[in-house]
Amino acid sequence: MGERVGNKTDVIKVPVPRLSLGMFVTAVDSQGKVNIANPGQIKSREAISKLTKNGIKFVWVDVERSSEDCGLKKKSVTLPTKPKKVTREQSQEKAKRLMQEAKGLVKKVLSETFEGKAVQVEPFEDLAENMIESVMLDADAFKCISALRSKDAYLLEHSINVAFLLVTFGKYLKLEREVLKQLAVGGILHDIGKVRVDNKILHKPGRLTPEEFEHMKLHQVYAKEILSETEGLSQISQDVCLMHHEKIDGNGYPNGLKGDELTLHGRMSCIVDIFDALTATRCYKEAMSPAAAFKILLSLTPFHLDEKLVYEFIRCIGVYPVGSLVQLSDGRIGIVWDAKDRDALHPILKCFYSIKHKRYTEVAMIDLSKSELHIERGISPSTLEVDPSPFY
Repeated sequence: MGERVGNKTDVIKVPVPRLSLGMFVTAVDSQGKVNIANPGQIKSREAISKLTKNGIKFVWVDVERSSEDCGLKKKSVTLPTKPKKVTREQSQEKAKRLMQEAKGLVKKVLSETFEGKAVQVEPFEDLAENMIESVMLDADAFKCISALRSKDAYLLEHSINVAFLLVTFGKYLKLEREVLKQLAVGGILHDIGKVRVDNKILHKPGRLTPEEFEHMKLHQVYAKEILSETEGLSQISQDVCLMHHEKIDGNGYPNGLKGDELTLHGRMSCIVDIFDALTATRCYKEAMSPAAAFKILLSLTPFHLDEKLVYEFIRCIGVYPVGSLVQLSDGRIGIVWDAKDRDALHPILKCFYSIKHKRYTEVAMIDLSKSELHIERGISPSTLEVDPSPFY
């Protein structure tokens, strides 16, 4: 917070931006320590901005005379308190709020970009920070929230999921936090060019004709234009945005990059983009189970995707990722609920339905490491005759 001065432990030097209401200021730092005529508690934000205006960088604060809730005083209880365990419910609530906030922000920026306004990077960086916090705190909660997808908000949810998957993948590859942040920003913005694509083509419920596909490919050309006017976007974020349709054999677009011209971050975004598109429900196709999507990713190596990275990605996500649906050997359906420190085949499942008896069952948590049952197969939500979303 600030440094203690001399032996007088109750007076500390505090940088002005760190001041909060209720702190008791006794002196200011103006070419040395200057006692002030009217020492007292800070009652308003104006008082703090006045200090800043006067060029004061540091002040001395009397801890004893500061108020209880200004954050300086030690609480009188000195017993070591256990950090409160955050429950899964709490972290899912938080993930849900973050998802809503993210969707709101992406929606706003898409419409502003559509109107020709330049993209501001700061809000995305803040969002990326929150995403990283969320993944570090409880990635499982986020996986469960992103497993609940609506068909209509594809562009928004896809952008946010790609960002989230890039953070998860980057964390698995032990990339630095700053890199995770830039990956997330790139992921959120990776489809920004689609705002300029003809809506009829963007939302066409079937295969595109060759002409339509050529028009769709323009979203990367548009993205380039939009990003060139975006200040403060890192190279990593740009690579994620502009390389996710490139292929290692040089047959991708927009630049036909080949081999090593595709950076690690670009290669990661190719994998994540395809995986998320395959596992999403769209108006014209059913969602695929992660296991089925992995097969397709592997079939695209080594000419399109980086083979080594695809294997890393599969290990990172796991064959039955948290949030996905599986069928058990007794015909029950469950959500993969917890897989921390477990091998891929023995997660904890939250079971709620029996395919055999075509009815809901009592909700049961089943730990497969302590059960005779095993996973028969991963299933996609669309093949279920009932809606699993209330059980997330």
